[in-house]
Amino acid sequence: MKKYGRTYHLPISPGATSDDKIMSSLEALMVQDIVVTEKMDGENTTIHAGGTHARSPDSRYHPSRDWLKAFAAGISPSLTEGERIVGENLYARHSVAYDALPSYFLGFAWIVGDEVQSWDLTQARFKDLGVQPVPTLYRGPYRPSLFDDLTAALDLTRQEGFVARDASSFAEADMSIRMGKYVREGHVVSETHWMKSALVPNRLAQ
Repeated sequence: MKKYGRTYHLPISPGATSDDKIMSSLEALMVQDIVVTEKMDGENTTIHAGGTHARSPDSRYHPSRDWLKAFAAGISPSLTEGERIVGENLYARHSVAYDALPSYFLGFAWIVGDEVQSWDLTQARFKDLGVQPVPTLYRGPYRPSLFDDLTAALDLTRQEGFVARDASSFAEADMSIRMGKYVREGHVVSETHWMKSALVPNRLAQ
């Protein structure tokens, strides 16, 4: 089992806390093919050949993970030892309430060995495995006003933020410069962690 790397905050992200890392430069994102996806308010989860784990491989039991474990059981046998499917477990409501999810698991990365695969290959692998991807907000060339424009278009009552990444493949060790996130200000408003609160499931689309 391998822990998924940390995604650094974009310099304009107001949701960064004292414990978060902030990108020092956007240079590696100034490419002709950038993908921006919605940052979903769930639990970072990895599906691999041996099963599944939350961002911390030694994470303890929580009932919100029961659905995900059953879902992963149908995918894990199709994965090789070096493959990881990473996404958000959205079964439990955190700070954002979802009422029309296409699935309780939405994928955003396919990692083989130590390489984050290109967005096109990732989408193809997701389709093979029956994994729904996170919503895409933008794909195209980088421009100086891009992140400001995307920020202005967010519905901050229903969206946590967005994640921008180079659409091509890159080393997992380069995540800190090849992808970055924007998180809304004051995203976590409750003093009680969601795992210690009553479990309230999000809703799937009818």
